[in-house]
Amino acid sequence: MPELPEVETVRRGLAPVMEGATVERLELRRPDLRFPFAPDFERIVSGSQIVSMGRRAKYLLADLASGDVIIMHLGMSGSFRTEQDDGETIPGTFHHERSRLEAHDHVVFHLKEASGGTARVIYNDPRRFGFMLMTRRDALDEHPTFKGMGVEPVGNALSANILAAQMAGKKAPLKAALLDQRVIAGLGNIYVCEALWRAKLSPKREARTLVTKNGRPTERLERLTVHIREVIASAIEAGGSSLRDHAQTDGSLGYFQHTFNAYDREGQPCAHGCGSNIKRIVQSGRSTFYCGACQR
Repeated sequence: MPELPEVETVRRGLAPVMEGATVERLELRRPDLRFPFAPDFERIVSGSQIVSMGRRAKYLLADLASGDVIIMHLGMSGSFRTEQDDGETIPGTFHHERSRLEAHDHVVFHLKEASGGTARVIYNDPRRFGFMLMTRRDALDEHPTFKGMGVEPVGNALSANILAAQMAGKKAPLKAALLDQRVIAGLGNIYVCEALWRAKLSPKREARTLVTKNGRPTERLERLTVHIREVIASAIEAGGSSLRDHAQTDGSLGYFQHTFNAYDREGQPCAHGCGSNIKRIVQSGRSTFYCGACQR
């Protein structure tokens, strides 16, 4: 499933085409994806102007001039592609071909761009685990998808003080605490492994050990916070991590996976130079990759 950097990469790919454009027609080629489309979904979107393309955690958000917001999730195999006036797909370098079977093209946004041209944005999803929902912008924070969701791990929004407040007294393993979407929104398995490796912290350490008795963040938590922000920023800059089905909207794949230091590197030497190898364990049904020598 795409993680936050991959979704942000998709958002950046869609924004130049979709922002400011009017949806002349929304074409739904089936009644549902993972969930049924709302009965008035096609009617509301058709004829609406897309004001902005945003993101919250691992969800894409299309703000309409009407005040409605389309909430989109890519699921396991969902992807968008954009087609120009001549029907040609915007080119990209393909390492793993995405599905282009028309049978899996489930949603088509027929757009009139702000520049006056026309374009199509096509959502393709062979497994149909993705979905599109709709709510009002002023009700977004209370929508079941986002209610209680934690802080974004980008920019300066995430701080050690925020994490300390969430982790105080928690006996849960550090990795489990970081994957809790009520703590940090959109932080997934890959980037938790990478951030913990950079911070030299064990994924098995109890979360509460990074908080002082008076509720302040320890130096370890301060360091971890910096590394979480840095690993997410680096992954976004690199275009995300192209694992299995993920690809950018131009068809090219991200390259952050070439800089993995822990994730999926079981048995390989630790890049910290400690002389040990990366191990793999299973925590809550998820693979965890870490160095038992460096990460304490």
